[in-house]
Amino acid sequence: MSRLTGTATLLRLALRRDRVMLPVWLYASVGSLAATAVSFRRLYPTPASQQEFAATVNATDSLRAVYGSVHSGSIGGLTAWRMGTLGGVVVALMSFLLVIRHSRAEEEAGRLELLGAGATGRTAPPAAAVSTALLGNLLVGLLMPLVLIALGEPAAGSFAFGLAVACCGLVFTGTAAVAAQVFETGRAANGTCGALLGLAFLLRAADPSLSPLGWIEEVHAYGGDRWWTLAPPLAAATAQLALASALVARRDLGAGLLPQRPGPARAADRLRSPAALAWRLQRETLLGWSLGFLTAGTVFGGLAGGVRSLVGGSTQMLQVMQRLGGRPGVTDSYLATMAGLLGMAAAVYAVQAVLRLRSEEAEGRAEPLLATPVSRLRWAAGHLLHPSLGSLALLLAGGLGLSAGAALSGVPRTSHLLGGTLAQAPAAWLAAAVALALIGLAPTRTPLAWGLLGAALLISFVGPALNAGQWLLDLSPFTHVPAFSVQAEPVLWLTALTAALTLTGLTALQRRDLT
Repeated sequence: MSRLTGTATLLRLALRRDRVMLPVWLYASVGSLAATAVSFRRLYPTPASQQEFAATVNATDSLRAVYGSVHSGSIGGLTAWRMGTLGGVVVALMSFLLVIRHSRAEEEAGRLELLGAGATGRTAPPAAAVSTALLGNLLVGLLMPLVLIALGEPAAGSFAFGLAVACCGLVFTGTAAVAAQVFETGRAANGTCGALLGLAFLLRAADPSLSPLGWIEEVHAYGGDRWWTLAPPLAAATAQLALASALVARRDLGAGLLPQRPGPARAADRLRSPAALAWRLQRETLLGWSLGFLTAGTVFGGLAGGVRSLVGGSTQMLQVMQRLGGRPGVTDSYLATMAGLLGMAAAVYAVQAVLRLRSEEAEGRAEPLLATPVSRLRWAAGHLLHPSLGSLALLLAGGLGLSAGAALSGVPRTSHLLGGTLAQAPAAWLAAAVALALIGLAPTRTPLAWGLLGAALLISFVGPALNAGQWLLDLSPFTHVPAFSVQAEPVLWLTALTAALTLTGLTALQRRDLT
């Protein structure tokens, strides 16, 4: 029997499991690209205004450090500049999460051992996981250029940009394939890939040629189309996939090359409550998110000093920023928008933390715990501390970073930034409450929590740039908590809705059977 026997069957199974998640990832990357291109066309309708904007970006060191340089003063060039790093991050996340979900996470849960008892080769599961990510990247590399071409951009530059983003995803596909062999748990593999993605972002700011995210910029889409720069990411991906294939045969099924350190024979007294156990399970995730928020806040704040020159005389750009941030001044609108982005990211963490309840139940770890005198409400309450207090901690870290970065960039009066960032918490709590209600009422439909959150984020982030109607913007909870101008009535309504959904979810969780 070949080592790849059963790969096609496992690939079909993975695609069926990801029939919702994979389109969501594609929509997040391709949809945001289309919205960015359309918004640039509306904001800078003439070639002269586009060239002026590009020159301003290239003259602003802080903007070049975060987004890179603009290599073409056209709509395509501006879109590639704005979406290069962001698109690379989204596709990298998609890639390593898909690979680890269908390889290390399945092995950790014990399902690959059952598959291995049948006609399945040793390398088939990781090969199917990698193939799923490769298919996702192939679709990104095709759909992005087709969207740009449909919007009137040159085909050569469009395919150069789309393939560069896809190649970035291929690099992290290989990284995840190696991490799935090295580490014994999916959490450790995902955490390592996430840390490497953060390192890639920092290296891109220092020197684009050193980072997979920077290789997207090195292609110079619409400004020369340097196709040969696609060779480094392809070579890196190929080398990592070859290494992962060699490592599969060097470890036992269920184990990693780096075994977990055994814990003490007796647990400490501080782990005797469900809340302490939940903290033990989620503390590394919260720490990683906190560092990310602090870094992002500092970077966002550091860009505040150059925002006024970036907007220049563009009345439309100023109006979009004011709609996003809800503030009259250019700098205040920008900082309010960045505080809103931190609030949206906190909502992502809050939903992830709440869904840990469902994963503990679905993977059989909640049942032994609930067989003790621990009640379901007490068990759930321990996990709910993280989306509530944890999201506040993230916003605190982001607000401190935003204040420090803005002060360093020369912005006066930054004391209000921390409070404005913390004011985003009610929207994040509502997103978590929706996820909890789904866990209680329809546990098999919990992926809808991500879909609803994604829709809210898209409305809040893209809607103002596309001049969407107020009725549409009001569907997102983030519209009702603009930073630095929070009104009591919307916040009270958000809090009341959060409480109602939380009560509904907990009541349903207490009454239904475990699944």
